[in-house]
Amino acid sequence: MTAADAIRARAGHEPVALAIVLGSGLGGLAARVEDAVRIPYADLPDFPVSGVSGHAGALVVGWLGGARVALLAGRAHYYEHGDARAMRGPMEAVARLEAEAVLLSNAAGSTRVAMGPGALMVIADHLNFSGLNPLIGEGGDRRFVDMSAAYDADLRARLKALDEDLFEGVYCWFSGPSFETPAEVRAAALLGADAVGMSTVPETILARYFGLKVAGVSVITNLGSGLGATPLSHAQTRAEADRAAGRFEALAERFAEGFA
Repeated sequence: MTAADAIRARAGHEPVALAIVLGSGLGGLAARVEDAVRIPYADLPDFPVSGVSGHAGALVVGWLGGARVALLAGRAHYYEHGDARAMRGPMEAVARLEAEAVLLSNAAGSTRVAMGPGALMVIADHLNFSGLNPLIGEGGDRRFVDMSAAYDADLRARLKALDEDLFEGVYCWFSGPSFETPAEVRAAALLGADAVGMSTVPETILARYFGLKVAGVSVITNLGSGLGATPLSHAQTRAEADRAAGRFEALAERFAEGFA
């Protein structure tokens, strides 16, 4: 039995329109889902176990904004398992559930002082200089995924139309779990990054591999290392994400309405 089969057996066979991956401290969106069916990742084949606080490790299927959605309440990160393919199973499953698109969210640090904690940034593109790719080891020509428009322009425009105060920028993936050094933040900014973080990029690549459209939103929880006086910690990341969660949840619910 595939993960998609297991999900249908418990949540019904109606197709999912939109998948949403919830980043650190953003799991509260699940409470807005109506007629929700909650399935622990541990019950689903090829789903990872997330060991990071703020990541529930459950799939929530139901209705949000009038659309049938699949919420991935928690993700597995490369730094937990040393495996860039950790989210392959979930991305394949939501594609098999017939989702049109996936909205990826994360908590991120800003390389721009003007885009401080509490800001939301629509991801326009990303940088991946890690040498890691979740498609390494996949067979056939399908693995050569075109990433020239990884973050769908129409979906980005839809997000920006819902909240005129959204920023837009480039997200740079660092593997973590240690935070970036001031020199790394300066280098990322010099290369065009507006935000830095430890997730999302592998999921974007996998989503495109499985034919899903991608939109992404970074919740800015801190200024990057060297740009502010506040010491960086996961606790601080979660606290700032909690403060911005209501705004993100409202944005995600209104975004889901476009898939109803």
